[in-house]
Amino acid sequence: MTTLRMAAVAAEFGRDLEEDFQIAERLIKEAREEGVRLLALPEACLGGYLLSLDDGAELDEGPPALALDGPEIRRLALLAGEMTVVAGYCEAAGEARYNSVVCVTGDGVLGNHRKVHQPLGEDASYASGDRFHAFDTPVGRIGMMICYDKAFPESARALALDGAEIGVCVSAWPGSRTNAAASLEEDRWKRRFDLFDRARALENQIVWLSANQAGTFGSLRFVGSAKVVDPGGEILAGTGVPAGIAVAELDVAQALETARRSMGHLRDRRPETYDVPTGAVSA
Repeated sequence: MTTLRMAAVAAEFGRDLEEDFQIAERLIKEAREEGVRLLALPEACLGGYLLSLDDGAELDEGPPALALDGPEIRRLALLAGEMTVVAGYCEAAGEARYNSVVCVTGDGVLGNHRKVHQPLGEDASYASGDRFHAFDTPVGRIGMMICYDKAFPESARALALDGAEIGVCVSAWPGSRTNAAASLEEDRWKRRFDLFDRARALENQIVWLSANQAGTFGSLRFVGSAKVVDPGGEILAGTGVPAGIAVAELDVAQALETARRSMGHLRDRRPETYDVPTGAVSA
C-alpha cells in the first residue's frame, strides 16, 4: 500500500507579495514537517484577491501580475523543493491578466490553469481561461480549478475524464453578500462551498483538495473551510472557518478502485443521452 499525505490550507493573504511569500514559506515548512507531499494554497495567495466583487466598487490596482516563467514562480518552486505545491496568483500574459493557479515542484512548473468561470464583477479585472486539463505529477495525475469553477459539474467531470485522480480547487470564497449570518459557520455560502466540494468528489469518485482564503480582505469575509475529501464524498480533514491546514493520508489508487468497484460513475455514463437542445437554458 502506497499512501499519500496531502493537505489543503485556509489562510489570509494580502497585497504585500513579500509578506505572502513569508506566509507561504511558513506553511510549506509546517506541511513538510508533517510529511505532506501535496499541498494546496488558496486562490490569489501571491498578491491577494480583489477588494470587492460589486460592480462599480472602488478598487485598488489589483494584485501584481506575475509571469508564469518569472522569478516569483521560480521562487515558489524553490520553496516547494521535493513537495508538490499548488498556489493561486495573477498571471501576466501579454496585455491580458488571468486569475490563475500553478502547480510546482523544485524542478519547476508542472501545470497551470486559468480560471474559466468568473462570478459577479470579476471579469472587469481578469480575462477568462478556456479549458480544463489534467497533468502528471510526482504524487499522481492532478486536475486544477479555481473557486467558482467548481459550481459547474462539467469542470470537474472534464478533469476526471482526462484521468485526474486528485482534483485541487483553490478559492477566495467569501460569505454571503446578502442576509449575512452573524457566524460564518452558519453562512449559506459556506454551506454551498462545502456542498460543492463533497459533490464534485463523489460524482467523479476522485480525491478532492479544497484550499481557501481565510479572514477578511477589502469588503470580503472569507469562509476558510479548507478540506480533503475522499472519492465517496466524505471529509477526511477540514479546518472549519479558522485559518489552518487540513491534513489527511490516503492510498489514492486503492481509494479510487474501491469507490468505483461497484458503481463507477465515469464508467456508467451515457453521454449519448445528454444532448441539451440549443436555447433550452436562458440566463
